Amino acid sequence: MEASMWAYPWDLEDCGIDRALDEMRESGLTGVSMITSYHAGRFLCVRSPKRKVYYPEDGTIYYPTDLKRFKGLRIQPKVSRFSAEHPDFWDRLLAEADKRRMAVSGWTVCLHNTRIGMTWPDVCVRNAFGDPACYNPCPSHPDMRAYMVALMDDLCSHLPLHALELESMNFMGFAHEFHHEKDGIGLTALGDFLLSLCFCPSCVKRARQEGVDILPAGKRVRDWIGQMCEGTLRLGTDEEFLRGGIAFFDGYPEVQEYLRWRSGVVTSLMQEVHAVTRGRTLLYFLSLLPHSRSWLFGVDLREITRCCEGVVVCSYDCNERQAEADLRESRRDFAPGTRLMMGVRCFTPEYADEAALQRKIRVAKEKGADGLRLYNYGLIPQSRLGWIRSAMEA
Repeated sequence: MEASMWAYPWDLEDCGIDRALDEMRESGLTGVSMITSYHAGRFLCVRSPKRKVYYPEDGTIYYPTDLKRFKGLRIQPKVSRFSAEHPDFWDRLLAEADKRRMAVSGWTVCLHNTRIGMTWPDVCVRNAFGDPACYNPCPSHPDMRAYMVALMDDLCSHLPLHALELESMNFMGFAHEFHHEKDGIGLTALGDFLLSLCFCPSCVKRARQEGVDILPAGKRVRDWIGQMCEGTLRLGTDEEFLRGGIAFFDGYPEVQEYLRWRSGVVTSLMQEVHAVTRGRTLLYFLSLLPHSRSWLFGVDLREITRCCEGVVVCSYDCNERQAEADLRESRRDFAPGTRLMMGVRCFTPEYADEAALQRKIRVAKEKGADGLRLYNYGLIPQSRLGWIRSAMEA
């Protein structure tokens, strides 16, 4: 089974590329998925012998580029300090991986980019009140679509990657772990969803060109948000909302029409990206949500699988029974020939013990997954690699 581990370059640089790849190989893994574009954060570097905390820059790229493919575009990338300070990192990584016959994939964060949102605020998702989500550039905006296509073209031109794994190539939720988020009403899943829906000028214009007027849906959602803030919203429970999906909004045809339309925005962007990556690398859509809930982010994985080689579906915060159900549902609905990868977060306290992780990986191996993506080399202790090895050998 194909099994790759997500990793950060600063962790491999601190631990030693050769040592890190040896540990992955000894754990039964066949590849490494390295970031090529990433967001900001604060990371506890469990494995690093040199530091224990790392703050990556916001919205930068982590590979060598000459920027030629971005000439004339309004949105421009920013090369990370790490890449400037370690210009030979990818050459060394690719060479060491080749010695071990390990595949190297590019883990690419796409529309989760606060640097871009702050620099070009007009490209951001905007809720029904017009407030920007500065961390989520909108997939409808033509400048962002052009940038995404150029970025994938540039990656394929500079790096011989086994696959590109595209994270956040979609609308995002409202909850984001932004700096000191404040919420005095206790947002529900439904409330979070309503605040995440985009009615920016680019969405309005694109929808109108496709024969859909989303402004009535925007007015309805605006009214609901207002009621939510006053504590008078009575649409239904979170359980009913999550179970019902788009059908939860029966009785509100303008909202249902909008929700069905917005998934086409993401699908068409993937089609444009695939047009420049086809034949150069495998293209995997990385979904942080299971198939049954991907609609929350404006994603229709059924249609997505028709315009890429595979999908990584993250199996987070669930037991092995739910993971098996998610795999079965994905296999039923995805396009024939789609490579289906299960994303597994090897964290504490998600797995109370080694046996729990073994059960989850056994599901992937026995119930229809073509491969695994494991999170994350630098964030888990040495002993957890032993858990992975025993699970891969079982």
